[in-house]
Amino acid sequence: MKTRINVRMSGLGGQGVVTSAHILAMAASKENLFAISNPFFGAEKRMAPAEAYARIGPEKIFDRGELVFPDVVMVFHPQVITMGKSYTMPFFSGLKKNGIVIINDDIDLLSDAEKEGLEKLNALVFYVPATKIAHEVAGTELATNMAMIGSLVGLTNVVSMNALDLALQDRFGKKYVASGGTATLDEAIKKKFAKKEMLLQKNLETIRQGFDRAVEFAKNAHYTPQMMA
Repeated sequence: MKTRINVRMSGLGGQGVVTSAHILAMAASKENLFAISNPFFGAEKRMAPAEAYARIGPEKIFDRGELVFPDVVMVFHPQVITMGKSYTMPFFSGLKKNGIVIINDDIDLLSDAEKEGLEKLNALVFYVPATKIAHEVAGTELATNMAMIGSLVGLTNVVSMNALDLALQDRFGKKYVASGGTATLDEAIKKKFAKKEMLLQKNLETIRQGFDRAVEFAKNAHYTPQMMA
């Protein structure tokens, strides 16, 4: 990986935004990259705004806290855009030129002003129906974040699928200890599956669906990932 990539994830409580940043950072560590993930939210409750940040690079990373200038903005829920349920407004504020926006939906949610702002940044905008994919592949919307992670990797190559597989095993296949709402969410996910092996398999399949869609989109858009792992 030649350059650092900064990812800002915006969603609502219960969607696994914080978990996504952590899994991504864990996957990066499997490939001997440096990574830091951290959450940013108020009340830990469902449907409340939630953000998480992942910083990944080939050299040590010292900055933490709010990510003001992301390379990638991930929108886990349409209400981040349509109802302003975000700590950062507009939702793509600070996005670097030639950055990437990944939105969980299959319809155009952007206003003319938002489109104009993103066009000025020459941003790549990718819509992926992550929640629908989660229902179809994993049988639960709780896997929405897996489809989002797959989309990110498909567009950036920031980590490999093998590294993600190993990170999932660490997170859900072992006795990982989380706190507060994150631990509750993890347990809710586990109860959806009879065995941990099935959980790992379904999560990886959901990631793969998001990944494949992103790769196909990039191919049709003649887009080459700039963040190479």
